[in-house]
Amino acid sequence: MPNVLLASTGIAGALTSVIGAHSYLGIFLLMLLESASLPIPSEVILPAVGLLAASGALNLWLSIAAAIAGSMIGIIIDYYIAYFVGKDIVYKHLRAFRIKRATLDAFDAWFTRNGSFAVFVSRLIPVVRGLISFPAGFAQMPKARFLLFSFAGTVIWDVALTLFGYYALSTTNVTLLFASVGAFAIVIYAIYVVATRRIRTKAR
Repeated sequence: MPNVLLASTGIAGALTSVIGAHSYLGIFLLMLLESASLPIPSEVILPAVGLLAASGALNLWLSIAAAIAGSMIGIIIDYYIAYFVGKDIVYKHLRAFRIKRATLDAFDAWFTRNGSFAVFVSRLIPVVRGLISFPAGFAQMPKARFLLFSFAGTVIWDVALTLFGYYALSTTNVTLLFASVGAFAIVIYAIYVVATRRIRTKAR
């Protein structure tokens, strides 16, 4: 069952191949790229990691440690790009990061109003979770505070999604499996919709 599930989509299959070939280093690199704003979905990576751990191919806690370490390095990369390079130059190269200027402007305005809370809660928002590093860097938020709140949100996100894969996706009950996947997708989508609407409202 785990092997069938992992191979059920092209994205999941490709990401799982990377993890299978490079083990914990693969997890580290994929999460680094995801947190550095590249279009690699942690919503796929982490449940797949949990499922592989449940099958015995990986150690659960080493996998989580590799994911958190990769996430934090990616976050730091984006923060320092914004911190040292500045907003104007980053705006000229948004396409390289697959980011729309309107999205970054919204995050910038939201960060100005919310500070540390913005950093923490953004780590729990799908798709846009890596973007908060840019306004934090533009504002030259104190590094220790930025890393503390980023780490707190990252640990919650990485652990929750990995454990979801480990416990929910490893079941051999087909009905429970698809119910778990459906519920997971609904929760992720709901968080994304509610959070992005609030960000846009506050930015206005």
